[in-house]
Amino acid sequence: EVQLVESGGGLVQPGGSLGLSCAASGFTFRGSAMSWVRQAPGKGLEWVSAILHDGTTFYADSVKDRFTISRDNAKNTVYLQMNSLEPEDTGVYHCALGPRGDLTRGQGTQVTVSS
Repeated sequence: EVQLVESGGGLVQPGGSLGLSCAASGFTFRGSAMSWVRQAPGKGLEWVSAILHDGTTFYADSVKDRFTISRDNAKNTVYLQMNSLEPEDTGVYHCALGPRGDLTRGQGTQVTVSS
């Protein structure tokens, strides 16, 4: 059974940083693309970033140059480092199996950017 468990969310002031982690199990992690999606209050899911099995990364324009996705295949974990956070980044962040975030997703972790 695929399991994805996110951690690291919280409250941060605008301009601050936060790092998210996602522990994966139940599938061959090192051979799988992973992604992050988010859902702002009252809005639909928004794709944020993806990392392929070979480490190639992709970002939404809204987070490019501020967010960094990475993975540790030895720990079956994918990360999302978020810098220069803006109130518009507020939402529930989910990691997902696959590059588009439309396969299995975790329960998510809340990120709130507010002063």
